[in-house]
Amino acid sequence: MDSNIIEIFGLMAGAVTSIGFIPQLIKGYKTKKLDDITYFMPLILVLGMTLWLIYGFLIESLAVMVANAVGIGCNLSLAFMKKMYS
Repeated sequence: MDSNIIEIFGLMAGAVTSIGFIPQLIKGYKTKKLDDITYFMPLILVLGMTLWLIYGFLIESLAVMVANAVGIGCNLSLAFMKKMYS
């Protein structure tokens, strides 16, 4: 299979996965309540996604790098919002 098509599938998968964080961020921003979210969940995800990001750089995969960079940003935003609104 063409490597460009494979990379496109990876980018689409990363986009769908990253979009999954958006509803929680919007709800948290609107309600200013993130009591149900612990600090551990987003911070553990940031750690895991950082490792995936490094892996993406090592294998030179744009899809892995972009998906995890966006995921890191979303999870850090979630942790920041929890701190700010608590």
